Amino acid sequence: MKYDFMLSDEVGRKEFLLGNEAIVRGALEAGIDFASTYPGTPSSEIGNTLFAIAKKAGIYFEFSSNEKVAMEVSAAASASGLRALVFFKHVGLNVAADAFMSTAYVGTRGGLVIVSADDPSMHSSQNEQDNRYYALISRMPLVEPSSAQEMKDYIKEAYEISEKYEIPVLFRTTTRVNHVRGIVEFGPLGKKRGKGYFKKDPKRFVILPSHARVLHKVLLEKLEKLEEEANRSKLNRIEGNGKKIGFITSGVAYNYIADLVDELNLDAKILKLGFTHPFPRKLVRDFMNTVEKIIVVEELDPYLETQTRLLAQMEKIDIPIHGKMDGYFPRKYEYNPDVIKDALEKILGIKIERNTYDPPEISLPPRPPVLCPGCPHRATYYAAMMALKQLKIKDAIITSDIGCYTLGIQKPYEMADYLLCMGSSIGTAVGFSKATNQKVIGFVGDSTFFHAAIPGLIDAYHNKANLVYVVLDNRTTAMTGHQPHPGLPMDGLGNEAPSVDIEKLVRGIGIDFVKTVDPYDVKETIKVFKEALKHEGIAVIIAKKECALLWDARRRKQGVWWVYEIVQDKCTQCGLCSDWLACAAIYKKNGKIYINDALCDGCGVCATICPFDAIVKKVIR
Repeated sequence: MKYDFMLSDEVGRKEFLLGNEAIVRGALEAGIDFASTYPGTPSSEIGNTLFAIAKKAGIYFEFSSNEKVAMEVSAAASASGLRALVFFKHVGLNVAADAFMSTAYVGTRGGLVIVSADDPSMHSSQNEQDNRYYALISRMPLVEPSSAQEMKDYIKEAYEISEKYEIPVLFRTTTRVNHVRGIVEFGPLGKKRGKGYFKKDPKRFVILPSHARVLHKVLLEKLEKLEEEANRSKLNRIEGNGKKIGFITSGVAYNYIADLVDELNLDAKILKLGFTHPFPRKLVRDFMNTVEKIIVVEELDPYLETQTRLLAQMEKIDIPIHGKMDGYFPRKYEYNPDVIKDALEKILGIKIERNTYDPPEISLPPRPPVLCPGCPHRATYYAAMMALKQLKIKDAIITSDIGCYTLGIQKPYEMADYLLCMGSSIGTAVGFSKATNQKVIGFVGDSTFFHAAIPGLIDAYHNKANLVYVVLDNRTTAMTGHQPHPGLPMDGLGNEAPSVDIEKLVRGIGIDFVKTVDPYDVKETIKVFKEALKHEGIAVIIAKKECALLWDARRRKQGVWWVYEIVQDKCTQCGLCSDWLACAAIYKKNGKIYINDALCDGCGVCATICPFDAIVKKVIR
């Protein structure tokens, strides 16, 4: 199996691992018994790796219905004395925040590490919030690795901290560290604990206000001890012997600074912080007293810089401090060596040589992300678009959600007018239905439906909303790598599991208009959309068709393949397939329309909508 090497007990073995894979190896060496997640980039590979090995490793693992549930199940495992891992992308911590905050109060028995994968530059996210602030408001310890080896080593240390102080540890990564590849040296596998035992202690684990007041005091006492731990932690280290410049840095920014100090032969030393909350004030104070100037280098918000400036003011240390707050470093997007060189040139008044590269001028067309050829969502959007046109509805409001189908925002569909977060498609649809007289259509994926849309649909029913809600059921969590969800007959260990029927669930709420369609049957899907748009009240359409990538993979295994081609003698260039369906496999050249064999996946939707029977099936093998 692909990931069996991860279970090796060969101490000293070296593997070239993705950062997320290194997290899994570190958790195995820490002896975890339990793990949970809701998939989200850039953390997805942690779950994909555990999905492949958890059963062999003797670990319980689940893809939870959302991040809050993932947080809760792992918190319970930790309270039972097991070592547990819960992980998600940065906005996932927003979903889990309610349980997350309370878990800081009740604490842990077995170690509990919470991985938050932040996404600077928003490669696959709706914002680039800095989740280090969650450590501040929850008063949890915060650990930040900078490399694949540190991902493995630091997570083991995080479990030790968690159990020593009976508190969860927030393990904050960023996209560049999650997706870095590096050589990782293996240590011994940890001993698992098997089944835990929960010893009842209501004053600790049932946070009534009277209990919470006591627990808050305990948490603050832990924080004082944790600061002492941070001051002496091996996760915080000083590199170099320079006396002029002191760099304070963490995460991926450390890698750039370490390279530049060496490259420029700067008279500098680096305070590399890996245990960043509680802020190690004694360590930083002593460091500031050994240099003439401080430069704080960190991505996103001035978290370390704020703490450093506050400390200097409190300790009356008169030293220049440079960073984001005086405008030298940007507060947005990922850093790279050039960003840091630009800042250092201004701060130090030097000119840094650049290895310039002047690429040849090539005029390339823009390549925005598109729905895959054969994607059932395209057929659903086409049907919705045609239904609106046939009913002459011009001002419908389309609420969207988080997933592949957000690409419906593009022309010609333009099926996205408002989007906030996971599951927001239904809540915002209710709001628009009450605030306006416009027709409202909401779109949500099957995994997102289970994640966050069900409470909103209950709200819509109870408050008599008037809207059409479309569940795009492509039978997987497609956007993050085809992980299972509660609508599928398989759990996070690969075992057979009962699946939740979306149609039965919706009918169980009390909604009468519920119809399941095959989006490849375009005529029937248009008909159902028109019925739904005429319906007063809530109409739910379940567009059920397997993700094209899964369908393609299955056919390749079977050795069967076909595509579609256009019979030029019959084609009138009406544009229905090229301009209105707009499949990525269909293109125009010299006034004619063609289908690219290399891209076509043989779904046949284009043939279904062609009014001149000009598109026919061509069997390849």
